[in-house]
Amino acid sequence: MDQKPRDLSYQKKAVDPNVILKNLKKDLDIQVSVGIWYFTPGGGRFHDRFIEEASIPQRIEMAAGMAELGIKGIEAHYPDEINEENIGLYKKLEEETGIRIAGIPFSHFFDKMFEFGSLSNPDGKVRDKAREIAVGGLRMVKEAGAEMAISWPGMDGYRYLHGKPFMHMWELFEGTLAEAMDEVPGVRVAIEPKAYEPAPNNIYRTTAEGILAARRIEEKLQHPENRRLLKSGTSLVGLNPEVGHVKMSYEILPATFSLVAMEGRLAHTHWNSQPDGNYDQDNNIGVVNFQETEALLYALWGIGYKEFFGIDINPENMPVEKAVKLNLKALDKMKNRIGRLPHERILECYMRPEEHRGELEDIILENW
Repeated sequence: MDQKPRDLSYQKKAVDPNVILKNLKKDLDIQVSVGIWYFTPGGGRFHDRFIEEASIPQRIEMAAGMAELGIKGIEAHYPDEINEENIGLYKKLEEETGIRIAGIPFSHFFDKMFEFGSLSNPDGKVRDKAREIAVGGLRMVKEAGAEMAISWPGMDGYRYLHGKPFMHMWELFEGTLAEAMDEVPGVRVAIEPKAYEPAPNNIYRTTAEGILAARRIEEKLQHPENRRLLKSGTSLVGLNPEVGHVKMSYEILPATFSLVAMEGRLAHTHWNSQPDGNYDQDNNIGVVNFQETEALLYALWGIGYKEFFGIDINPENMPVEKAVKLNLKALDKMKNRIGRLPHERILECYMRPEEHRGELEDIILENW
């Protein structure tokens, strides 16, 4: 299935407060996707798995039952969870329930061959294997009609600082990914930055580093179709910021996601909850830092965000169906609260602060 990447340029228009206000007066369509990897969570570094592992066909069956909850998309890693042999099961899921493949992350982190990185690995043979996976994943995006591939470079990065050839590391990763994208032109890749884990320091620790990488990768693309799309204003390298990863770097949720949107690169979003710093917890949405998460939803509403809201959690202590319901409930509650806010008054407080001293605080107290 051949399709052009979705136009994300609408996001840049929200630099104008009038556009923000216009978007806030429209309904926010929250299209939710789920990740098949957490349907039966595995064990951790310090404990065995708590529930029996389910096969991919069993997990797809579980996903089918979520259609009635309003789930619209599913994400699966290539080739571990989605591949040429089982793509038919996902197509059947879409035909029978309407749940389609939203994104396909690359399996670039679990296998022992990626001990020292994937696309940035100094060993050319390992890098070639990582590139092969990326090419296969990009082809699968086309085959499945998915929105994009997702690159979370979990094992790419560094442990020690002295003498690390940082620029060489970035050059290897970005050059190899660009080669893969040129082999399968016309497919968007969304980078997912993270501060650390499993690499002690991930290759793109912050959102800003992910944005810079996106620009550099696009500059390296050579295929005529990719160059044509870039010239037309289509971003081919976007970002998939995750709430938990952003908070691990002490970044501010609404500001950080808005920064990505200002570049027209907010291709996808992953939602959960997380305290500042700390290890990657993948808590249910809103359980931690509810107010800032709500502010993020408010910001995306103002941007006019039209892409998927991907639930990315680790429900190791409860049935996944229960967890998905709780996350949908959290998003719905936040949306309803935001919908009741006096948006014109709030924007006025920011645009003319000298005339509205204390009014914003009063609005927050009245409504929250």
